[in-house]
Amino acid sequence: MAIEDLISSVPTGLWIGGEERQAASTFNVLDPSDDQVLATVADATAADAVAALDAACAVQAEWAATAPRKRGEILRSVFEKITERADDIAALMTLEMGKVLAESKGEVAYGAEFFRWFSEEAVRIAGRFTPAPAGTGRILVTKQAVGPCYAITPWNFPLAMGTRKMGPAFAAGCTMIVKPAQETPLTMLLLAKLMDEAGLPKGVLSVLPTSNPGAVTSALVDDGRLRKLTFTGSTGVGKALVKQSADKLLRTSMELGGNAPFIVFDDADVDAAVDGAILAKMRNGGEACTAANRFHVANSVREEFTDKLVKRMSEFTLGKGIDPASTLGPLINSKQVSTVTELVSDAVSKGATVAVGGVAPGGPGNFYPATVLADVPADARILKEEIFGPVAPITGFDTEDEGVAAANNTEYGLAAYVYTQSLDRALRVAEGIQSGMVGINRGVISDAAAPFGGIKESGFGREGGIEGIDEYLDTKYIALTR
Repeated sequence: MAIEDLISSVPTGLWIGGEERQAASTFNVLDPSDDQVLATVADATAADAVAALDAACAVQAEWAATAPRKRGEILRSVFEKITERADDIAALMTLEMGKVLAESKGEVAYGAEFFRWFSEEAVRIAGRFTPAPAGTGRILVTKQAVGPCYAITPWNFPLAMGTRKMGPAFAAGCTMIVKPAQETPLTMLLLAKLMDEAGLPKGVLSVLPTSNPGAVTSALVDDGRLRKLTFTGSTGVGKALVKQSADKLLRTSMELGGNAPFIVFDDADVDAAVDGAILAKMRNGGEACTAANRFHVANSVREEFTDKLVKRMSEFTLGKGIDPASTLGPLINSKQVSTVTELVSDAVSKGATVAVGGVAPGGPGNFYPATVLADVPADARILKEEIFGPVAPITGFDTEDEGVAAANNTEYGLAAYVYTQSLDRALRVAEGIQSGMVGINRGVISDAAAPFGGIKESGFGREGGIEGIDEYLDTKYIALTR
């Protein structure tokens, strides 16, 4: 489909109760490769948020009472609809977010999988029935839908961060309002249209693009009818949302920032470690919470690892994500380019060496090259702050204990990566690392069938796996007499 036809096929109004509605004002969505306007979309207000919650509440009881098999069949139909339109969705995502087309196609496959996985989990919501230990009766435990949910999704994965929340919510019998990031609302609006075509009942999903997220969020969180808040984004915003939600005691799930260590031990297969490093660092152009943020490499193999990583990183080609020749697209905006530039400059000023890259090319678009920093000192900000860009800072260690200590030297705990050929060491280190997820000899760990989430200041709650649906279910105990 031509780009103009693709853009024109996307709803640009508010999606409330299964229907497109216009708003009093609009805002522009920009192409990060040249900052040109892609589309103008409706700008939701607090009143629109209340209207979306009205729609969700109106069908909540009916949707929760819908047979689990029926809910599952609808989710399976959504999976199939996304798969049919995979190329269009990927192109749209690339246009508004910037990632190269191959990355977008990968996200479409990954994002769709949450509907397939949870279509199968909808019929497996279990309880238990058992005699009371005292012999006085029976204990019946059942699970019920939490109720209307509010999901706030980020710009870096415009499809998958929504499907990872919607899949389990809808499987559990919950309705949901989604607020996509201001930078990337088009993918979510197209998804809403496709879900409607796939048979999702009106009112089960609403999508509210907005340039004033504070007003929209407050209107929903402060309304006693909302029962669940789920957020993917920065730790700072997550903390504020948890505080805001406390007054109504909302169920919350927080998937927050990361500072993933990538540890290469002296017995690692260095070539395999470099392959994994490219995947862990450069997936999504480095704009991922699971991206390898700092590379702790045993000093005995550090030079070899660095040389080989530099060679691979130098092979990336900057360009528009929609251009098939590009292997690295732009960052999301100029602010992110400035953030990455500042982190690199700070590291260099403290003694780090730029082995490749390190300078934004300038000109139109928000580009930053694949970069490797060697000999990064311990006090560099880039080892402590989330980079969200294609920069790999390398530092060394001597002993296993030193490597693990360096990995744990952060307030975050989302993902970690370990390369070693020793199974004993792999398990020992994985257990010792303070992280919600650990990849052993692999650079990609995301899987719809596995629980995704962190500890410490990376948040709480899990998305995906058999654990994911529990976030949208309340446990009810029913006491029965003998």
